[in-house]
Amino acid sequence: MTEPITYFRADSPTAFTKMPFSWPSLPNPIPRRYRRRLRSKFRSSQSPASSITDIETSFNPADTIRALRTHRWSVYDAQYLFLIMIGIFSLSISQAPGPLMKTGAASLMMLALLMPVTRQFFLPFLPILTWLVFFFNARFIPAEYRPHIWVKVLPALENIFYGANLSNILSAHQHVVLDVLAWLPYGILHFGGPAVWAAVMFLFGAPGTVPVFARTFGYLNIIGVMIQLIFPCSPPWYENMYGLAPANYSMQGSPAGLARIDKLFGIDLYTTNFTASPLVFGAFPSLHSGNAVLEALFMSHCFPKLKPFVITYAMWMWWATMYLSHHYAVDLVGGGLMAAIAFYIAKTNFLPRVQMDKVFRWDYDYVEIGDAPSGGYEYGLTTLDTDFRNDSSDEWTVGSSSSISSGSRTPVDEAQSSWEGETLASSQGSDTELAEVVVR
Repeated sequence: MTEPITYFRADSPTAFTKMPFSWPSLPNPIPRRYRRRLRSKFRSSQSPASSITDIETSFNPADTIRALRTHRWSVYDAQYLFLIMIGIFSLSISQAPGPLMKTGAASLMMLALLMPVTRQFFLPFLPILTWLVFFFNARFIPAEYRPHIWVKVLPALENIFYGANLSNILSAHQHVVLDVLAWLPYGILHFGGPAVWAAVMFLFGAPGTVPVFARTFGYLNIIGVMIQLIFPCSPPWYENMYGLAPANYSMQGSPAGLARIDKLFGIDLYTTNFTASPLVFGAFPSLHSGNAVLEALFMSHCFPKLKPFVITYAMWMWWATMYLSHHYAVDLVGGGLMAAIAFYIAKTNFLPRVQMDKVFRWDYDYVEIGDAPSGGYEYGLTTLDTDFRNDSSDEWTVGSSSSISSGSRTPVDEAQSSWEGETLASSQGSDTELAEVVVR
């Protein structure tokens, strides 16, 4: 009989005894990395360390500072440098409000980002806020620094691609019923719709969906405004009013078809606002189209059964923009293509996958990031090539190694022992649990 072996721990003089025990060297049919991932899922389903659906309730700024200290910085964090540059540029050219108001607003934003309870909402919202500041202050860019306004390009492209000016054709036959039908998506749903879609995705989508949607929405609009500033083009209403005469930056905007809505309801909601538009010649790309297509793609991803409804909404928006003489069809296609590119970048790298058996966000016990693996596996083990997130994500960076389980870090179990060091003998007990999971 083999004698027990006495061991001494380096940090303690106390001895402990361990019986030598060895397992026969048998080949395991499941690769080690898949065993680790399945064990992770099995253990977390029994005693999860934290819930991925938790909402932060702390008001202590020290928690935010602690999170920053432990944050693993990556190239994705350059997004905040980009946002800071856009924000500083926008505030530096802004002529209203005054310095005190600017300082106060910046201080409130810093306070919101310091408190965890508000940071979880304002951090994903930061690209949207930057876009709004950028857009509304674009009017203060001096005309001498702006490029030439293109008046003939979009009408020419419209005739080349479609053989006619679709906006003029659709707006030729006007009726009060058509005015209201066009006003609803263009003048109402465009502004309130994103908040409604975000609320629905927050309640019924996978945890982490809304932050990705907010960031994608914000960056899409920032890039759209940048293109409109670099490549200014006149909209259809300009052609209707001035023909193809050269334009200049002293010209005011126009509500076009929305003026009929103001007249119908006896209000001045659109006439004044569109006349003083910050980007009078921002026809291409159409952000009305881009936002509608992006919302339709996100909603189709989260709720496949709603796909016909949200696609109809996007097409409704396209018709309304042309009927109201605010955009050419080529503007809509450009905005839609930008939205599709932005969505598929987000879907491939950052967007949580939908689990069709879940109804509410609180039903999720793990989240899978990115596209599903293209290759199939036998025995229905289609999730073997996916890492599982069972903890709260690092919301500072979407897409970083600290917020997405990319497999670049060595996983550590509850006892803080590296799974990479396990052998078949040392993990046999866990593999017994694994076999039960596979059989189930």
